[in-house]
Amino acid sequence: MGAAPFLLLLFFLSVATPLSASPGEDLHLLEFKRTLRNSAALDATWVGGGDPCDRKKAWRGVDCSDSGYRNVSAVLLMNLGLSGDVDVTALGKLQSLRILGLENNSFTGTMPEVNRLSYLKSLFLSGNQFSGEIPPDYFGKMGSLKKLHLARNGFSGSIPPSLAQLHNLMELFLQNNEFTGPIPDLEQATLHYVNVSFNNLHGEIPANLARFGASAFQGNPDLCGTVVGKPCQTAAAAAAAAAPGSSGSMTKWVILGVVVGILLVTILFKAKKKDDDFTMLRKENLDEVIQVNVPSTVRRSASSRRGSFSGSRRGNDGGSTSSKRSSQHGRSSNDLVVINEDKGFFGLQDLMKAAAEVLGNGGLGSSYKAVMANGVAVVVKRMRDMNKLNKEAFETEIRKLGKIKHRNILPPLAFHFRKEEKLLVTEYIPRGSLLFLLHGDRGIGHAELNWGTRLKIIKGIGRGMAFLHTEFANYELPHGNLKSSNVLLSHNYDPLLTDYALFALISNTQSVQALFAYKSPEAILYQQLSPKSDVYCLGIVILEIMTGKFPSQYLSNQKGGTDIVQGTKTAIGEGRAAELIDPELSGGATAEAVEQMERMLRIGASCTESEPAKRMEMKEVIRNIEEIKA
Repeated sequence: MGAAPFLLLLFFLSVATPLSASPGEDLHLLEFKRTLRNSAALDATWVGGGDPCDRKKAWRGVDCSDSGYRNVSAVLLMNLGLSGDVDVTALGKLQSLRILGLENNSFTGTMPEVNRLSYLKSLFLSGNQFSGEIPPDYFGKMGSLKKLHLARNGFSGSIPPSLAQLHNLMELFLQNNEFTGPIPDLEQATLHYVNVSFNNLHGEIPANLARFGASAFQGNPDLCGTVVGKPCQTAAAAAAAAAPGSSGSMTKWVILGVVVGILLVTILFKAKKKDDDFTMLRKENLDEVIQVNVPSTVRRSASSRRGSFSGSRRGNDGGSTSSKRSSQHGRSSNDLVVINEDKGFFGLQDLMKAAAEVLGNGGLGSSYKAVMANGVAVVVKRMRDMNKLNKEAFETEIRKLGKIKHRNILPPLAFHFRKEEKLLVTEYIPRGSLLFLLHGDRGIGHAELNWGTRLKIIKGIGRGMAFLHTEFANYELPHGNLKSSNVLLSHNYDPLLTDYALFALISNTQSVQALFAYKSPEAILYQQLSPKSDVYCLGIVILEIMTGKFPSQYLSNQKGGTDIVQGTKTAIGEGRAAELIDPELSGGATAEAVEQMERMLRIGASCTESEPAKRMEMKEVIRNIEEIKA
């Protein structure tokens, strides 16, 4: 046989024979799997003698590249509840491995020796329980690394300076750890994303990292620099602080601070015993306060100042222009602007005379219940960090919310604008929040939370979200903070959405991170937000209602509660969806009813897909919800 026919025969054989994995790669993967715990999710596809690169029988989480043989190039085992040891030796035998993803599992211990995989291009270990220090030279031999995600673990010590040697690095996510010390000077021009927020870092933020904005560094109170608006201490000041004799002065200040602290605690304790729950809401003028339910002696003192309240405000605002403007668009009293008169007209003096109690503190501020003399009960929210807009723009946005007329949305009644914080007044809903009804004193066994009631609540939430996504379609986040604590329930269990459409008002500070939309995967990983972040939030609420479980997603460190997203995906994938349904619903239910419950569970799961592109649009979600029958 001549050379040409032989080459032609080889060509036809290569076309006719499907590419398979390099010999032994299935054994290396199974060797890696043996050191894992809770790996049942892999059992169905990770089978000895199988081909990890067979497109028809793909191994879960395994991706392959073509190069003669099809070689394993990526192992992506996210959100599977895995734990145990990461067998780096076995992974090192996969010669074409370039991507390793073990995000959102339950791995513990120190940083595994994945730096031995020197050709890795992407390493995703966020959302585990790794801890301890990472050696300074750890990344020195990982020159190919482009993406490094270590967020939401317990790493401590200094950020390894060897990160500066990764000349191809594009993404670095270290947020929500316990790193200390200064930020290394990372000069790579390739960097597109950096996030070191919520650690214990200190010192000056390197100038070349300032382009990533304040949110990349928030939650580190000892960091300084222009980007976070905190000037750094000069060398001269630092030297003076360290000079001989300064320690005695420092000791005096410490003692003085302790004495003042004890006095403050004593005063606050006595104030609490007098039920002065509403506390003082300080105005820009330090000689004026707004109070509710204060002791009578203080109230008389405050009353003596009320006569000068409006006059003083005119002095600050440049005459009475602001008051006139308010009167053209709504009624105001002492700068409390009433934008919705469904509960009548009232002013600051009415609130000052009201009996009040603290309802709680949230990420955006504190809430108080105030019962006025006419019997009307309202909730007053002190909102922090709402300085994104000036007074006129803020008023325009709030008035849009005050005009909302929808049976599943609770509009604000009034607002008060001050430089440092704003007051928002809404109607008080006695039954309380969905969160309390599901997990509070009465608990999930509350008899009236049957399938019909829960379906009514889900449909009402969906209709409210559909309205917001239509009315505020041009907003980046039409709601932005949907969670069960922000769903109030009327006397007949109609849900009422609160804390919506506030994203446009909140300054780019730590407070904006308190919005639940920031818990969506795309926000955590890439700081990207969109209306589909609302879809994720809706999915969490649906799964919470259907399972009766408290979501770990509501907690800042996800330590506690139940990871209902991963639990639902795993159960559905294994055909165990019915097991997740709250027994209070499924117990004694007909097969048809359980089928409808499973359909709702799947809708919630589809809303919580980690990739926004795979999530349904809000309109499609609502349409699917409306098809569910009680």
